[in-house]
Amino acid sequence: MKIQDLKVEPAVFLAPMAGVSDYPYRQLIREMGVELLYTEMVSAKGYEYGNKRTAELIEFDKAENGKIAVQIFGEEPDFMARAAAGISEEYNVDIIDINMGCPARKIVKNGAGSALMKDLELAYKIIKAAVEAAGVPVTVKMRSGWDEENINAVELAKLAEEAGAAAVAVHGRTRSQFYKGEADWQIIKKVVQAVELPVIANGDIFSAEDAGAVFEQTNCAGIMIGRAAQGYPWIFKEIIEYLKTGKLLEKPSYSKKFDMAIRHLKLAVDYYGERHGVPIMRKHISWYLKGLPNASDIKNKVNQLSDLEALIRLLRGYQKTISS
Repeated sequence: MKIQDLKVEPAVFLAPMAGVSDYPYRQLIREMGVELLYTEMVSAKGYEYGNKRTAELIEFDKAENGKIAVQIFGEEPDFMARAAAGISEEYNVDIIDINMGCPARKIVKNGAGSALMKDLELAYKIIKAAVEAAGVPVTVKMRSGWDEENINAVELAKLAEEAGAAAVAVHGRTRSQFYKGEADWQIIKKVVQAVELPVIANGDIFSAEDAGAVFEQTNCAGIMIGRAAQGYPWIFKEIIEYLKTGKLLEKPSYSKKFDMAIRHLKLAVDYYGERHGVPIMRKHISWYLKGLPNASDIKNKVNQLSDLEALIRLLRGYQKTISS
């Protein structure tokens, strides 16, 4: 897949997810064979005003041949342009991605995220301003529309292309759906047919077979994995292998799941410190344990612990009980 002059292989990406796709987790995803990583979304105003949290969100390690995309959000073209220019230069990123798909109330109430799908004129101005300022390819992530009565991903994709965007990613749900119901891959196909830009498909890709199906059904250029990667970084390795060879990899054992959860925990504590890293990891650990025997009781105990070593002891003890 090419995004302007930027070649990205494999065209399989971790979706930007607030509170999930942070620096520690991105390190694990990189090891699974993902070349281009997306950050969590970054507030354009937060960057402008020097918010300390912004630098934490952007930090990355490209590693060998690695690439990074920083996703920004906002509702004012001038702030978005300055953020695109500043971040691309200060952090030497490969792509600036504009969030026009986030459904969270605190984002849309200010007119950002998926709310921009209700104001295509403003969306166009934001994309154009960012493209003119960034100095690197600018991409746009969107939903199928605001609600079922306003499915306008095709119109927004055309405007993005006109404004100079290098690619678009389409989540096949409306804002009103949030993450419920089924993703509509047909709207992604319509976007593919409507523009010359590379189109990245997002939504309901939960397995290697799903990945193959969405490529076949939509003719998209790439895919983006969101919730299916929560507590399961192996999905990227599985998808990449399947797309390359048609083979399905063996699922990770209980032992590998515990090892990965604890490694992830240690990375988070190294990055955030124990005080913040352990609470941040509670949801991740819950995801790692999903589907394991008697997991509910252990999840409750995890949520009561703030000490790294105590948490590791709990997980290792639980591992022994289900492995015996």
